[in-house]
Amino acid sequence: MTSLKISAAEMVTQARAKIEEIETPDLITMMDDPNVIIVDIRDIRERQRSGYIPGSFHAPRGMIEFWIDPDSPYHKDIFAKEGMKYVFHCASGWRSALTVATLKDMGFEAAHLKEGFSTWEKQGGAVEQHDPSSKKS
Repeated sequence: MTSLKISAAEMVTQARAKIEEIETPDLITMMDDPNVIIVDIRDIRERQRSGYIPGSFHAPRGMIEFWIDPDSPYHKDIFAKEGMKYVFHCASGWRSALTVATLKDMGFEAAHLKEGFSTWEKQGGAVEQHDPSSKKS
């Protein structure tokens, strides 16, 4: 196997050094702030299996750059709201750190949930479960 120039763990460490990280208890206190948008980048199956943060917006990791970019044919209006604080999360904080670092490089300001969804419920965060009769994630 060819050795890599940089490991995934090193990429995450570099990303975390240049982005805003939010601790789980702090995001829990921000839940009622209408200017905070929580973006869940986990796979839909992860949301269905583990539940999700109430009111979070699901944006699959593979589409983030395109959904953020106003010039993209895939742009989503939720990412064009002025004065909003966007907080991205995944399961453990690795994917969201890389995502937010990439978005910062694009000129989009966002933060991420440092430990991801893995500590959310344990630290008192509300969780909604997927309704299998609903087509909505």
